[in-house]
Amino acid sequence: MSKNLLQLAVQLREIWKQLGLNQKVSVVAAAILVLGGLLGLAIWSNRADYSLLYGHMEDGEAAKVIAALDEAKIPYKTSAGNGSIYVPSDKVHTVRMQLAGKGVGRGDMVGYEIFDKPNFGLSDFVQRANYLRAIQGELARTISQLNEIAMARVMIVMPENRLLVDNQKHPTASVFVKVKGNSQLDAQGINSIRFLVANAVEGLQANHVTVVDNLGHVLSESSEPDSLAGLSASQLATRQQLEKYLSRKAEDMLIPVVGPGGAVVRVSADINFDTKNTTTETYDPDGQVARNTTIEDTSTTSMTAGAPTAAGVSANANLDAATNANATTSAPQTTSQTKKKNTTSSFDVSKTVSVSQKTPGDIKRLSAAVVVASKIEGTGADRKVVPRTEDELKSIKAIVQSALGVQQTNSTERVDEITLVEMPFNDTVANELNKQLDQQQKQIFYSDLVRNVAYPGIALAVLFLFWRTFKRTVPESLPVGIPVSQFSGNGTGNGQRNGNGNGAAVPEPGVVSVDVLNRLVRENPDNMSQAIRTWLTRGQKPGAKN
Repeated sequence: MSKNLLQLAVQLREIWKQLGLNQKVSVVAAAILVLGGLLGLAIWSNRADYSLLYGHMEDGEAAKVIAALDEAKIPYKTSAGNGSIYVPSDKVHTVRMQLAGKGVGRGDMVGYEIFDKPNFGLSDFVQRANYLRAIQGELARTISQLNEIAMARVMIVMPENRLLVDNQKHPTASVFVKVKGNSQLDAQGINSIRFLVANAVEGLQANHVTVVDNLGHVLSESSEPDSLAGLSASQLATRQQLEKYLSRKAEDMLIPVVGPGGAVVRVSADINFDTKNTTTETYDPDGQVARNTTIEDTSTTSMTAGAPTAAGVSANANLDAATNANATTSAPQTTSQTKKKNTTSSFDVSKTVSVSQKTPGDIKRLSAAVVVASKIEGTGADRKVVPRTEDELKSIKAIVQSALGVQQTNSTERVDEITLVEMPFNDTVANELNKQLDQQQKQIFYSDLVRNVAYPGIALAVLFLFWRTFKRTVPESLPVGIPVSQFSGNGTGNGQRNGNGNGAAVPEPGVVSVDVLNRLVRENPDNMSQAIRTWLTRGQKPGAKN
């Protein structure tokens, strides 16, 4: 095999010697291009795809992560300004688990892992302080998971445990948040943070949690819910929510009619926040009902004997004689009898008791302002405003009135108002923004197009230059395949290139015999055809006809 390789090397060297300067440059350029392409393809195929390991980290914590990565000899990339660290995609989860096992990458906040180590011999004060640190760390980590929050810290103050409980002291908490970019937390996000912290700490109320952002703005209200300020804030929030809901409801109804952004609706609601309890008692005199009846029946009988005698001495003196004289004769008697009957009846009068309670939130009055954009016809300089007809405006007003539940009757309890105005909107700013967006999209499109076409264009340009160089090569300098000197053997060969013919004639140097030409034609017909064509056209001017 080494002999064949040596023979191939000799043939290639002989071919290289017979190439012209332009051909040598073309071959070298093509070889460099092919090798460069293969090398670039190998580098690109072996390039590691990096993914985010941690983002928006503090400098101190990022330094700990980088030190751990350097110790583990894991390649990484960092981005300037946002504290992000990238590692190869196939190692992201493995590296996170390794760093978590070492306690790196969690930030400088300590969670419940503080109790993983044995803490024998610690005082109750230290255990309580560690417990507060754990709660603060876990809450800060949880709050940091919100989409708008880049970083959070939680501070909790718990009253001391005493034998005599002071009801005036209660737990409080402060939350510091750093929002991402220029975003702002809405009321719902702030309340979610307050309730999250309040429900994680025993005895802590949501109104005792203060939320502050990185710009120094107090995002939470600190008023008591039962105070005047608390009630006013709650009532104002309720009114704003109702007005916003009604405005959005009316605008959604008008979108199919006037198109998106073609109408603006604002509602003002007057809400009654009074609480009223009413108790009514009604008596019906015709609806008497006997409750009980008492009957008392009394009968008395009395008897009286003889006539009465006068009192005095004579009566006492004649007492014995009268007794003896009346012993045989009966004195006359008087009998009296009395009967009495009393009936007592008790009646209940029919009574109706009704208790009604009126809760706050009743709408006392609604007023709505509706601005509808005028219709625009034409484009560019031909744009003109076309006003709507009265019927169209009445239809739009009826739609808004039905959507809001506006009452325009002459009732003394509630009289609502709705105002509808049609006028052209100022869309200059919107048009400028649209133009800028269109220009940015075009720039992005053309930049991507140039980027995608540049590499194929460079390849085509190289191929074109190679083709131009090849076309400019002088035809007669092309080799016919095998040097003629190799055929100056002992007579005619046997067709196997070994020069073992039986002839004895030796051609002169530089003279090609017929047998040599026949052999060259058989072995390299294309090259011989081109060489013969060159010989025939030698000496003719370009463009001359045979």
